[in-house]
Amino acid sequence: MHDIEPFHLWRDDYIASEDKLSPFYRREYSEFHFTDKIYNHYIHPQWDSFGSSTLYCKILYANYEQQLVVIELMGEWNDALHNDIMELKRGIIDPMIKQGLVKFLLIGENVLNFHASDELYFEEWWDDIKEEDGWILGLNFRQHIIDEMQEHQVHNYVHIGAHYNDILWRKVKPHDMLDFAENLLLKSLGA
Repeated sequence: MHDIEPFHLWRDDYIASEDKLSPFYRREYSEFHFTDKIYNHYIHPQWDSFGSSTLYCKILYANYEQQLVVIELMGEWNDALHNDIMELKRGIIDPMIKQGLVKFLLIGENVLNFHASDELYFEEWWDDIKEEDGWILGLNFRQHIIDEMQEHQVHNYVHIGAHYNDILWRKVKPHDMLDFAENLLLKSLGA
């Protein structure tokens, strides 16, 4: 797991630790000192901790004019034991919503497991953004994670499903991500 790095090719356009409005403003990183673990496996030091012991993230891009943020996730999303959605909502999402970000693109290809509890924090998140035409879109989550999320009604608040898998989002320039994501949403809603 230590060699799974967050996507870094958009760093010319955005770096969360240099964004005064980011929850990770002024965070310093090491390329050589591995300190965070998921269970007994060290993870790459570029991932950001937000209070969960098994789920980490990286804010890849935020555009305040477009009200968009792209967040890559990594690890085990465990709401049943660790209430990771609460940690994510309180530590990352709430501060971003306060800055006007209401369109959330979650990259889930490095999320290995999902253990649900209830959908209350997802519902709260949706309630916080729906008046501003916001949305939450999950790209490239593994099928067993999608199945678990759907079983626990998370799909009522997060756009997830097979039609959002195998999406080549890395080929899109960050400033084109809003159009890219909204086109995906329109296609799937029309299908």
